[in-house]
Amino acid sequence: MVGIVLVSHSGPLAAEVAALAAGICGAGSPPVPAGGTEDGGLGTSTDLVAAAIERADEGDGVLLIPDLGGSVLTARLFEGPGIVVADVPFVEGAIAAAVAASAGGSLEAVLAAAEEARTFRKR
Repeated sequence: MVGIVLVSHSGPLAAEVAALAAGICGAGSPPVPAGGTEDGGLGTSTDLVAAAIERADEGDGVLLIPDLGGSVLTARLFEGPGIVVADVPFVEGAIAAAVAASAGGSLEAVLAAAEEARTFRKR
């Protein structure tokens, strides 16, 4: 299964979005949160992201979904074979990616589902 890591400036935000995705998709392999700093502050941590990638990686690739600014730069440090950064809305992209991953989608399919979330209308 494709792993998903939520890279946020806020630990609680990343954890809540991961919990929302698990609630919608089931707890089989929810997105792994990587938010905040080691001391619980606001910011991003390469160590927390690296650990989250390791937890999320089941061998089919890992999709990183950053929230904004510095988290995007941090996520891009990890791009490479089997690790892709998604330029998508944080919550909607995470949910769409989690649904596609839980259905057994490839890394490319999970990324495409997350990217499609950019066009979701709310009216």
